[in-house]
Amino acid sequence: MNRLNIVLVEPQIPQNTGNISRTCAVTGAALHLVKPYGFEISDKKLKRAGLDYWDKLEIHEYDDLDDFFSKNSGEFYFFTTKGRMVHSDVDYPQDREVYIIFGREDKGLPEKLLYENPQSCVRIPMRKTLRSLNLSNSVAIACYEVLRQWNYPDLGREGKLTQYTWDE
Repeated sequence: MNRLNIVLVEPQIPQNTGNISRTCAVTGAALHLVKPYGFEISDKKLKRAGLDYWDKLEIHEYDDLDDFFSKNSGEFYFFTTKGRMVHSDVDYPQDREVYIIFGREDKGLPEKLLYENPQSCVRIPMRKTLRSLNLSNSVAIACYEVLRQWNYPDLGREGKLTQYTWDE
């Protein structure tokens, strides 16, 4: 089985990227960051959101989307409010690399990329009158759907508490 890969294309908000890095760390997903960013990787806000997990991440950086695609192969799923399929209706394969790809907080993914890959564009259902979910929430929803389908590989299913005590 291959690893889940989370790709952020031109992320702009350091707190979102920090939260997403924490999600990657606790799930074992690799984080791929495509430049340009709206912050510096050393930004305090970025590290504050996932500081104690930063050394547990597998991070890859790319100069642009062409650089990313030239160095990676597998199944690519483009998360967009314009997707034809619902994210939970997709069968994410376990026998090859899976990349779930998210765009900028303010613009999403490039229209050309979506136009060229309509069969791989997926969406998270939401009310039509509202714009979109927060990026870090969207990544967490998508990440855990893939991992659920894969039966949560290498993730503990048992809780940390072994005995409950209740105040009377």
